[in-house]
Amino acid sequence: MDSFETKLMLALLMPGLLVIFFTRVTFHHIVGLILTVALIAASVYAGYTHNWLLYVADALSLTVGFWYATRMVNKARQHAKGE
Repeated sequence: MDSFETKLMLALLMPGLLVIFFTRVTFHHIVGLILTVALIAASVYAGYTHNWLLYVADALSLTVGFWYATRMVNKARQHAKGE
């Protein structure tokens, strides 16, 4: 995985998917965001992310994933109140 294009594609997809996954597992979108940020921080510390463009892609994906997870949690809460 030394290709920059591969790293960029993964940076655009994986953080958002991880936020959604952790939100589904923990039932809380803030916890999902914190766990994903911790994983990204560990990868930066290990030296896998070393370009500012990858940081921007991670942040963009985190933002979109957090938006979707928040929307998902709010819909689930409304559905639970309605029944």
